[in-house]
Amino acid sequence: MIADISITEKSFGAKSLYKNIVFAIDDSEKIGVVGRNGIGKSTLLGILNGTDTDFTGDIIFRRGVSVVSSRQEHHGYEHKSVLDYVLHDLPEYEVLHHIIETYPDTMGSDVRKISEYTEALERFSRLGYYENQGMIIEDLKRLQITETMAHGPLGNLSGGQKRLVEVVKVMHSNAHLALMDEPTNHMDYVAKARFVEWMKSAQEAMVIVTHDRDVLHEVDKIIEIKDGEAHIYEGNYDQYLALNASRTTSGMSEYAVIQRQIANLTKRIEYAKSKKASWGGTADKRNPFVVMEQKARRERSELEKIDKPSFWIDKDSVEGLGLEAGARYQTFKARTIRIHGANIQGYSKLLLNAHKLEIGWGDTPLFSPVSFELREGERIELRGRNGAGKSTLIQAVFENAGLSASRLQYFGGEITVDNKVRIGRYEQEVSDTLFTLSLHQAIERLYLDNALSITETKIRQLAADYLFEPSDLTVTVSQMSGGQKARLQIIKMMSDTPTLLILDEPTNHLDLPSIEELENMLANYRGAVLYVSHDTYFRRSIGGTVVELLPPNS
Repeated sequence: MIADISITEKSFGAKSLYKNIVFAIDDSEKIGVVGRNGIGKSTLLGILNGTDTDFTGDIIFRRGVSVVSSRQEHHGYEHKSVLDYVLHDLPEYEVLHHIIETYPDTMGSDVRKISEYTEALERFSRLGYYENQGMIIEDLKRLQITETMAHGPLGNLSGGQKRLVEVVKVMHSNAHLALMDEPTNHMDYVAKARFVEWMKSAQEAMVIVTHDRDVLHEVDKIIEIKDGEAHIYEGNYDQYLALNASRTTSGMSEYAVIQRQIANLTKRIEYAKSKKASWGGTADKRNPFVVMEQKARRERSELEKIDKPSFWIDKDSVEGLGLEAGARYQTFKARTIRIHGANIQGYSKLLLNAHKLEIGWGDTPLFSPVSFELREGERIELRGRNGAGKSTLIQAVFENAGLSASRLQYFGGEITVDNKVRIGRYEQEVSDTLFTLSLHQAIERLYLDNALSITETKIRQLAADYLFEPSDLTVTVSQMSGGQKARLQIIKMMSDTPTLLILDEPTNHLDLPSIEELENMLANYRGAVLYVSHDTYFRRSIGGTVVELLPPNS
């Protein structure tokens, strides 16, 4: 066993996050961590890597265990070279490198320093750090990060490329335990396949916060953080779904029994109240109906202290429930997002047409000529490696719809967009113009920028339908979690009742119930959809024609 975790209390202000997080990590074990947005998954990684010590409980690591963590944000590291960033984050590298580089000039005949220097040389060699620089560069190359980029600033890389850098860092860490937060967000399908293959064969134990179902399909165990507790599911994603459906069905039955007991006790209290006066005094302890009422009130009070558990079952498993269990689930299921603006009238009008299109930003096109048509009711998936031109093609759609200024270079062909199309776009990142606004102001801005009416009531209703709490309305967008920003992106996308949806990695940051809700909406959406996704489950759900962007002259 690598670690034994027991967290009995973790709070943010008045909000209690954890009350019973208990699990163990075994050697080489791959653990996926899931849970609703904002439930505390990233916080758990902070506790495990020691950056968050404000909790009650114990984190006990086996002696000598080394831990490496991936980062989601890279503020403060932008000017460091990619190679230096990776090297200096490896366990012991910085300390050992400092001794090797500085001691020869200062140790003289100091026996202690000579001993430390010798031990550092041996340790540095044993960890493979002499060969690491070349190996890191080669691994970065395999993930489309060139040697020039490896020696350049980390800040020059895209979000997806930074994710790959984090993976390479973990690969070379020689750590016993790797902590990874949404590692596959922004990876293309080839890079993600390589990550999954490496993860399956790696000797490191891993705790991976992810809602990427392709990754969850390959883990050994899934821990769901729910209602302040760690719910452990042995096996991969498919086994999690089956066991979750079984546990949830049992939990709903138990909760239904509690609700019936509360209802029966309420009836008993009302009955006792109606009868106790006939005994000549309402406070006399010899009055049997006074005793009955007091006892029933105590029992009801204890039952009412039991919080309603969070119930969620995936849609395929719900279809397998019987009528009674299915009806109970519809009553008790956890809230999910309610997506607005999907009920448009669809027909076969041609919205988008590309013919032998070649575009780029410099002197050469990004991809070989592509041709496709997109009508209402149809779906097209853009597929290609990072840098293949998927986002550039999406930019071309916006330019030809008159929604952005033209800066692209056209090398051949054309693209036309129906002049009456209304486009809703889901982007990978929230616009910088919204970052300093509160959620309330951001929702208002999104509607006003589209010349749409918006009221205080509608802002609050939208916030509630997309699972924001009333207190979230005052939180600035820059302080919101990735999942909250993702839900804000959906509000933006659907604000103008669009006839064409353009989705760029929409499942990044969304939790599993919200991903499913988005898939359900798209299944019933009558407009057209142009999307980019490296989520195999999502692509299978949405379907459509695949337009692959290949390198020029391929």
